[in-house]
Amino acid sequence: MRITQGFTFEAAHFLPRVPQTHRCFRMHGHSYRVDLTLEGEVDTATGFVVDFFDVEAAFAPLLAQLDHHCLNDIEGLENPTAELIAVWIWERVRPRLPQLAQVRVYETPLSFADYSG
Repeated sequence: MRITQGFTFEAAHFLPRVPQTHRCFRMHGHSYRVDLTLEGEVDTATGFVVDFFDVEAAFAPLLAQLDHHCLNDIEGLENPTAELIAVWIWERVRPRLPQLAQVRVYETPLSFADYSG
């Protein structure tokens, strides 16, 4: 069974490793969406793979770090592409949620990166 819980946050960033002529070189913002997908057996006692409240609790500290901040100022996100944000989230959430199977980070409604470890 696979379950997914989504989260949203607002943040600014710039991409320091692209040419200065690239529009993402300049500071700008996004309405990000993060989907955490977990995989495992359904517990016969609870009926859950993982309780969604536990997923929310595991992600809450990271969400607080990301929401309404400049991502470049966060340790490990100095070059905050969607791909690297997905890896950053995986590395911090996976120890708390070992059933984590995928992190999807939407930078726009139509552009996203998937990371599965």
